[in-house]
Amino acid sequence: MTEPKGKPAVWQGGTVWLTGLPSAGKTTIAVGLAERLRAEGHRVQVLDGDEIRAALSADLGFSKEDRDTNVRRIGYVSGLLAAHGVTVLVPVIAPYAMSREAVRDQHAAQGVPYLEVHVATPVEICADRDVKSLYAQQAAGEISGLTGADDPYEAPVAPDLRIHTQDRTVEESVQQVHAVLTERGLS
Repeated sequence: MTEPKGKPAVWQGGTVWLTGLPSAGKTTIAVGLAERLRAEGHRVQVLDGDEIRAALSADLGFSKEDRDTNVRRIGYVSGLLAAHGVTVLVPVIAPYAMSREAVRDQHAAQGVPYLEVHVATPVEICADRDVKSLYAQQAAGEISGLTGADDPYEAPVAPDLRIHTQDRTVEESVQQVHAVLTERGLS
């Protein structure tokens, strides 16, 4: 892409990490935001947690150490893409504050913008949505280690944005994230 005077366009990339409980709405918001940003001419990549785990972290389980490793791997990939002008949307639970902070620090060391968005949907709403039937499986004793149910989730203390999806539409949530990106010069 070129600007009118024939100079290459400068793309400002960055990572938007959407953290929250399973079924909070992270992926739904990321996909909606990706569509909007692409329509505006941005290069965008969604790094969905389930897809990335299958591709990059199939060797990992769900222990704290394995979850930390998975988050750091995803953070590394998102940082690489963002450093090359891609807006990277990462709808990944990332249950531990330490892991999320490590990813933020990695981006800062590279001079790559990083935004943390807490999709702060209450566990009761998430369990009602139960997009992947995880809460039902956990309640039936079929699985254990479900983040927010019988495994910890450390909610961000000071995210760049906190969205309460139970109080707004998907479009309103997408607009909230877009507004922060605009404010930071990333959209």
